[in-house]
Amino acid sequence: MDLVIERGIPMLEAKELYRFFHAGDTETVALRGVSLTVAAGEIIAVTGPSGSGKSTLLGCLAGLDEPDAGMVLIGGERLSRRSPQERAQLRARQIGMLFQQGNLWDHLTIAGNIATAQRFGNGADTARAAALLDQLGIRHRADAYPSELSGGEASRAGLAVALANEPDVLLADEPTGELDSITAAGVLDLLEEQAANGAAIVIVTHTDSVADRADRQIRLRDGLTES
Repeated sequence: MDLVIERGIPMLEAKELYRFFHAGDTETVALRGVSLTVAAGEIIAVTGPSGSGKSTLLGCLAGLDEPDAGMVLIGGERLSRRSPQERAQLRARQIGMLFQQGNLWDHLTIAGNIATAQRFGNGADTARAAALLDQLGIRHRADAYPSELSGGEASRAGLAVALANEPDVLLADEPTGELDSITAAGVLDLLEEQAANGAAIVIVTHTDSVADRADRQIRLRDGLTES
C-alpha cells in the first residue's frame, strides 16, 4: 500500500450512486441512490438476486463505470468525475479488482500478468508475486498461459493479479465461484489477511458461507439497499 493505513478509517465511500441505462425508449435504473462506507481493515459482502445492481455497483466503485449521480471516494480522494486516464492511474495504485472475466491478459504467462500489473501500479516486487502464488497454491503454474489453466486456477491467478500491488481497496466478484471448498477457504483466509493489513474489501457473492465470513453484509434489490 502507498501509506501506512490506520484500521477503521473510511477507505472506500460511495455516496448516493445512481446509474441509468437506456435501450431505445426504455430506461433501466440499475442503482437508485446506493451509499456505503468500507473502513480500512473491513470486509463487506454485497448480496442480492441477479439483476439487483451488484455488478453495476462494483463497476462504479472501481471507476470502470461513471455513476450518473453521486460520487466514489478512495481514501478521501475523489474517483468519480475524473478523466479516464486519472481514474486508471488511481485504480492502478490503490484498487485491486477480481471480476469473473477479464482479469488476465491472454498473451502473458501468469508471472507476466502479475509483473505487468505491478509495473502499472507500485513497481516490480518479485518476492510478493512468488508469495502470492505460493499462498494460492499455483506457483507451479507461474509460466502457464491463461488458456492452459483450469477455471479454479484462473480464478486464483486473477486474485494474485488483483493483490499484486497490495491495494488499499479490493473489489471481488464471486472470488470462490470456481473453487472447491478447501481451496475457497484458503482464498478467504488470504482475503482476511489482506484486511488485517488494512485493506478495505468488497465481495459480491451468492454464497452464504462466503457472506458469513464478512464483517457485515449489504443486500441489494432492484438497485436499492435493503435494511
